[in-house]
Amino acid sequence: MASMNIHMPNTNLNHVAFSETTRPLRSVCIGQVCLPKRTKLATASPTKQTVVASPVVIEVAARASSGSSTSTTSLSHSWREIQGSDNWENLVDPLHPLLRQEIIRYGDFVKACYNAFDLDPNSKRYLNCKYSKRNMLREIGMESSGYEVTKYIYATPDINIPIQNGESCGRWIGYVAVATDEAVKRLGRRDIIITFRGTVTNPEWVANLMSSLTPARLDPHNERPDVKVESGFLSLYTSDESDSRFGLGSCREQLLSEVSRLLNKYKGEELSITLAGHSMGSSLALLLAYDITELGLNRVNSSMKTPVTVFSFGGPRVGNPGFKMRCEELGVKVLRIVNVNDPITKMPGMVFNHENFRVLGSERLSFEFPWSCSCYAHVGVELVLDFFNMQNPSCVHDLGTYISLLKCPKRPSMESQRDNQGGDFVNKAKVLLSNIISAQNLNLQLPIPWRSSSTTAESNMVNLQVQSQRT
Repeated sequence: MASMNIHMPNTNLNHVAFSETTRPLRSVCIGQVCLPKRTKLATASPTKQTVVASPVVIEVAARASSGSSTSTTSLSHSWREIQGSDNWENLVDPLHPLLRQEIIRYGDFVKACYNAFDLDPNSKRYLNCKYSKRNMLREIGMESSGYEVTKYIYATPDINIPIQNGESCGRWIGYVAVATDEAVKRLGRRDIIITFRGTVTNPEWVANLMSSLTPARLDPHNERPDVKVESGFLSLYTSDESDSRFGLGSCREQLLSEVSRLLNKYKGEELSITLAGHSMGSSLALLLAYDITELGLNRVNSSMKTPVTVFSFGGPRVGNPGFKMRCEELGVKVLRIVNVNDPITKMPGMVFNHENFRVLGSERLSFEFPWSCSCYAHVGVELVLDFFNMQNPSCVHDLGTYISLLKCPKRPSMESQRDNQGGDFVNKAKVLLSNIISAQNLNLQLPIPWRSSSTTAESNMVNLQVQSQRT
């Protein structure tokens, strides 16, 4: 494959601090593919604050301010703040060491999905987990994690195209685990974690590229037609194998059943529900978080709810402003860890998104375009990293790199190779997506960019910044 020269300008729109009244418009259009029809987050200042690395040393601020209420307390005493009870106020900028530790920990649980996923076409477990639930964490080196896997989760996209090895059917997408009695003492509560891997199979890639919004309608008692989500993600979440006698139930049915079982089993204990995912998996995590809270499964009594938190790594937009608003009303807490150069985090709705089309005239008067409800909107608080590999553009979406950078607050960097020409983001998006589409047209096994070695990740970083933005 011929080498490609990608220039990164000094002035990058992704690094500019925008007020709520001004957003750049990018002249990029994403096509739409529709499936057949099937029978107050606290508002903080919109200004981005950036901690910028020096040209020689990349440094992530990993210390809390002296006035932070959690600076001298352990996780067992401050877990609610770490889980976002105060929307991570004063914990993201600068990045609090305890929060950084927890982000890495949950990132490692997501990475376990990839490490345990069988990608050998000759294996009997192809596109499923290599190990049994009892042995999975031990086999991948996480036996001391303090969690026990209770259920494997499978997803079946409602997309009738072949995968790499046979018919389209349910594939292992993640797992549910619960904290052990010993871990409860350290964590301060019984934590239920659900993790999801990113995209691998052909139907999953098609689902990622769909950009049509459709009403979620997950609550049978109140369908809320104004709450809309991306149709491909909803298909992955709700499709089942009802046509097969021994087919799997939907991803949604499997998850809600297991979450309900665990909540009932540990009823009376201090509990938390944590969802973590990478890429497409972060979309499923957010859909599940919305589903759990919309159905009230996390409601302990009339005045108490089990906290539901999402840690999203390189995740795309999932729904419209109505979905965002409803998640905030339900108390879903979302921390999005994103690379500013990652095109996946700008999709769907690279141009037609709520941030670009929202116009605020003043604090008293607000106006939105009539079609704003049909745009996409991110949910939650954003922690932004900035890294790019000139030789390997796909590293911008690499989960291993995300985690590696967070684990190493200080790291030497290469000299930044940027010029004054714009459009580098669009070029990177074209490279990444063209590689995906070309591989699918040839029915090839896609390269897994998020499984790069830590050595490569450490040696190819050009620049790193940490930003916080509350959306």
